[in-house]
Amino acid sequence: LVSVPACCSARYNLAFLACLGFFLLYALRVNLSVALVDMVEPNISLAKNVTSNVCPEHSSSINAPRNTTGEKYSWDADTQGWILGSFFYGYIITQIPGGYLASRIGGKLLLGFGIFGTSVFTLLTPVAANLGVGYLIAVRALEGLGEGVTFPAMHSMWSSWAPPLERSKLLSISYAGAQLGTVVSLPLSGLICYYMNWVYVFYIFGALGVLWWFFWMCLVSDTPETHRSISHAEREYILSSLKDQLSTQKSVPWRPMLQSLPLWAIVVAHFSYNWTFYTLLTLLPTYMKEILRFDAQENGFLSALPYFGCWLCIILSGQIADYLREKQNFSTVCVRKCFTLIGMIGPAVFLVAAGFIGCNYALAVAFVTISTTLGGFCTSGYSINHLDIAPSYAGILLGITNSFATIPGMVGPVIAKNLTHNNTVAEWQMVFYIAASINLFGAIFFALFASGEVQDWAVSGYHLHRN
Repeated sequence: LVSVPACCSARYNLAFLACLGFFLLYALRVNLSVALVDMVEPNISLAKNVTSNVCPEHSSSINAPRNTTGEKYSWDADTQGWILGSFFYGYIITQIPGGYLASRIGGKLLLGFGIFGTSVFTLLTPVAANLGVGYLIAVRALEGLGEGVTFPAMHSMWSSWAPPLERSKLLSISYAGAQLGTVVSLPLSGLICYYMNWVYVFYIFGALGVLWWFFWMCLVSDTPETHRSISHAEREYILSSLKDQLSTQKSVPWRPMLQSLPLWAIVVAHFSYNWTFYTLLTLLPTYMKEILRFDAQENGFLSALPYFGCWLCIILSGQIADYLREKQNFSTVCVRKCFTLIGMIGPAVFLVAAGFIGCNYALAVAFVTISTTLGGFCTSGYSINHLDIAPSYAGILLGITNSFATIPGMVGPVIAKNLTHNNTVAEWQMVFYIAASINLFGAIFFALFASGEVQDWAVSGYHLHRN
């Protein structure tokens, strides 16, 4: 099997366009949390937060002229919580249908319209906010519905596009866009709010999403067979590398799929990883502000640093994973397990450490950055494992695991908020302990039960004995 060069190839073009797509998706997802600070009347958002007096205050406020023309709303803390959480209620609904639809109509349209729809609803956000909080929550939930289909659709596309030994590289490039979107849009949204007006946060990112959609519809196709400009050599290379891995049967083998232990290994790992990820994403600024008395909002760069580390780690670990499998003959399951262990135990250790460093906020930022960065190993660990065990149904499998993995986004921050009523260091240590122990459990479970082989039920005629 002769490998086809990566440069300018159709599969790497797909990875690059997908990377831009996920960049925009995450920019559209996190921009609200930044803009919300500017959308709420200042006296409301400071509602009786008990700031702990353990640490001295860092005052570094530079008084630059800022724009204050944006409309302000009187939403209390609970309402803001609902606005920020509403996204996940839409997001969880379309995961499994998204995976199923992608296997039927193809991932291109589904991913394309998922991002297009999210962009359009983002453009409507300022209007919805003016109409009232119910409208805003509805628009955010609809954005969640749109984004819910995107990851399963992408996994489904890669099942026809990614040669097995290039899987980690191609998928890590496409999904790393999500981290980069967080890195760029956190500080950028802050600057847009500061110098222009919060409505432009939604207009600018929404318009970019619509622009991306045109390129996606013109340049991408569902399979190598239907691609307009792919070279003959590359088409043959991809198809021959996948020929024993895909199923031709039309019905989905739901029962053996749901009884498959390797699938549940991914579910547990995905759930555990996201618990830590979402707890950090939503509560880190609070911890910095309330305990370390350091305003992460003022320093968008510092809040983006952990995601930049994660982005770098995802890209590098994808290259390393495929190098180990191709050149060093490591088995797929060995690479997936090792990368998952590093990507889950590493963050757990540094997260707990972050709770014990007193008021040293430089160390706190360092530990949290290392914790999030090491999490990037998981992309080449459990994240890609769906494609190893059942390429034909990878979109559906991702829909199943991502449904479970969305739950931490809905309950993790709520539980953490309930544990930190008095904002003491001990309460926060408890939050970190819980996240770390869930991570540890997920890593061990995955290491025990994961598989790197295509499962019997995932290949056509699985009920016949395969020779």
